[in-house]
Amino acid sequence: MSAYNNIFGTPSEVLSGLAASSLVHGEALSTLKSLPAESVDCIITSPPYWKQREYEVSEYHSSLELGNEDQPQQYVAKLAAIFHAAKRILKPSGSLWLNIGDKYHNKNLMGMPWRVALAMQDDGWILRNDIIWDQMKGTQSPKDRLRDVYEHIFHFVKSQKYYYDSDSIRIKPDKLPSENGNGIVSATGVSGVKYKQQIAESKVLSEMEKQKALEALEETLGRLRNGELVDFRMTIRGAQRTYHGENGNISGRAKELEERGFFIMKSSAKGYIPSDIWRIVPEDKWRKDTHCAVFPEELLLNPIKATCPNHGIILDPFVGTGSSVAAALRMQRRAVGIDLSEVYLATARKRISEMAERLNTLPLLF
Repeated sequence: MSAYNNIFGTPSEVLSGLAASSLVHGEALSTLKSLPAESVDCIITSPPYWKQREYEVSEYHSSLELGNEDQPQQYVAKLAAIFHAAKRILKPSGSLWLNIGDKYHNKNLMGMPWRVALAMQDDGWILRNDIIWDQMKGTQSPKDRLRDVYEHIFHFVKSQKYYYDSDSIRIKPDKLPSENGNGIVSATGVSGVKYKQQIAESKVLSEMEKQKALEALEETLGRLRNGELVDFRMTIRGAQRTYHGENGNISGRAKELEERGFFIMKSSAKGYIPSDIWRIVPEDKWRKDTHCAVFPEELLLNPIKATCPNHGIILDPFVGTGSSVAAALRMQRRAVGIDLSEVYLATARKRISEMAERLNTLPLLF
């Protein structure tokens, strides 16, 4: 029996756990208004860009199509209204990830991503990250400006406390600590010998501060031996410079240096959090459609892992050919996708059905 016998259903069936996914033919704003409040864990989407592409929608729906507005302010207002409706159905612990590109109009770069982001902040959204998606190649050959090779991905939340599983996206360290004749050595060769000497010879640390610094250093070396840390750096008052200035009212590290005489920066053996620059080639391995916009599944993995709990529910109000739904199902989450185009939804349904056939040995979603 296939694990995906109930792969498609209604939004209500997805929300209640009776189906894995739902693909809804309709306009984003009105469809969002029909969904129950605080019912989804994560929203991931890439809406049509302003004056950038023509999408495949029926003549009946053409007046509702987003992206063909005469003025950028009209586009921003429409998107802000859609995401206002989306906020209602997002759980307090939820996140919204928005991928959006910019546009040159009359040779003027419009700043559309930030116009939208600022409008959303004005509506109460909290912006946690601006990720730069480096697509690693350009598609244009302008003669009077540089090529543009990146887009923005904004991470918004509606509450200051929200679900975030940082351990699920950590990048594991390439090197581990090792032992030599002098004891434990960090992944980058730090043994602590130089720090001990600097503490002992310091003319600016008090005897109490020296004792506390040595105790903290030994504790750090012990965590290296136990496999809890892979690396560290110590800053000692008068021996190293501070990283972010010397004003204790601005820099927490500077304040720690003033009060304790030292601080230690540690690298966990769990690995480190990814940066806010993602280098991902736009083309997905799966490309069988005529959709003009690209939303590769690889781009969706970290947002899903970090901000959607296991077996949680993902929503994409501009689902296109289904990248977000496909990624959600691969990662054992349920998903609801909305789109104006029957053509794109048909492609999404075929794509997800084919994927389900290939992955029917996965555990049941529910």
